[in-house]
Amino acid sequence: MSGPAESTTSPTHDPGGQAGRRAHDREIVRLAVPAFLALVAEPLFLLADAAIVGHLGTPQLAGLGIAAVVLQTVVGLCVFLAYGTTASVARALGAGDRRRALALGVDGLWLGVLIGAVATLAGIALTGPLVTAFGADPAVADHATTYLRIAFLGVTPLLLMLAATGVLRGLQDTRTPLFVAVAGNLLNIVLNVVLVYPVGLGIAGSALGSVLAQVASAAALVVVVVRGARREYASLRPDRAGILAAAHAAVALVIRTLTLRAALIVTTYAVVLGSDGSPADLAAHQLAFTLWSFLAFALDAIAIAAQALTGRYLGAGDVAAVRAVTRRMMGWGLASGVVTGASLAALSPWLPALFTTDEAVRSLVVPVLLVAAAGQPVCGLVFVLDGVLIGAGDGTYLAWAGLLVLAVFAPVVLAVAATVGGLVWVWVVFSAVFMGARAVVLLARERGDRWLVTGLR
Repeated sequence: MSGPAESTTSPTHDPGGQAGRRAHDREIVRLAVPAFLALVAEPLFLLADAAIVGHLGTPQLAGLGIAAVVLQTVVGLCVFLAYGTTASVARALGAGDRRRALALGVDGLWLGVLIGAVATLAGIALTGPLVTAFGADPAVADHATTYLRIAFLGVTPLLLMLAATGVLRGLQDTRTPLFVAVAGNLLNIVLNVVLVYPVGLGIAGSALGSVLAQVASAAALVVVVVRGARREYASLRPDRAGILAAAHAAVALVIRTLTLRAALIVTTYAVVLGSDGSPADLAAHQLAFTLWSFLAFALDAIAIAAQALTGRYLGAGDVAAVRAVTRRMMGWGLASGVVTGASLAALSPWLPALFTTDEAVRSLVVPVLLVAAAGQPVCGLVFVLDGVLIGAGDGTYLAWAGLLVLAVFAPVVLAVAATVGGLVWVWVVFSAVFMGARAVVLLARERGDRWLVTGLR
């Protein structure tokens, strides 16, 4: 492994010149656009699942909601399988060792299988206590238990999809995951409709249809990776050292993810605290957060490009290109944030009407959307820098930075909620303190050179 490089430049091109900027723009667009479409496809098709189950009845829909929270938490904590694999594969690719890149990808797949097997067995065994913890009505709990026990069979395929997607992103291919995501989700809708209604399996049919679609999608992605590994004569057998190395690198990214989820939970609690549990405030918060999350997909697509490009250039030892493409992507992040923010602000008077007829919720959510809109440029910058440092394999710094930001944000937002109160002020703190603090720690790291570790790790 090389140390931090200070003077490495590209002998063949000028990455900071006009031609270099155009080349970087083309690469960013080539990677980010399919990534964005794949990211957006998932929540859109999840809405279709909810619509199918919703026609069975309110208890079934509520049960699906509980099951979805559990599954999304389990899978969300394993997103490192995509992020970490992207970084390691891209670095090996940049170093000119495609065989090693695919071998690292295969290690990621085996790690996904191991974690998935444990999560599946534990999830099925703990389904009852997990559902009970929500304190739902017995009818709702029964439907949630039915769905969850079947859906846990799809955890391993889901984790394989994450790992294989990471491999392909590291190989600079974001189109294949897009095609598989669209085809898999269309299959999911068809299977759900058929198994729920004509076959008559009810909510169990929805869970089974989703699992079958996940198996098909995982198989398609794994086949692509396996074929690539065979072309490069990379071993397909589990490599203990490689799997352990991937697991070790994943720990820091898991901590980073936990700090982000903890911050969102604290924010929701602050809304409850500041509004005395007002249903209107909670509904407005959920609506605003849903829209904010949707816009995050657009910004996160650039972060995915950042992961792939940063890892590749560092693997090639081209620090000048890393610096140049990082600056370019920071510009893209800021510009995208301005566009999403302006769009959200312009549409804020009308968007609430698409989701609710409650005038109290509508009046509460508009000023919150304006606050969220004002913070979009910072979000764009944060997401890009997060992707750059993930691509550099700088997970340890991201974990410590996440803990520091959470330690700053949590007491501030809770104090504001307890004293000033009000949904808008909670969102002001979220945008200014949480996202602002993330921007500070990420910019501080980017301006240094300790993350610029070149060559193979």
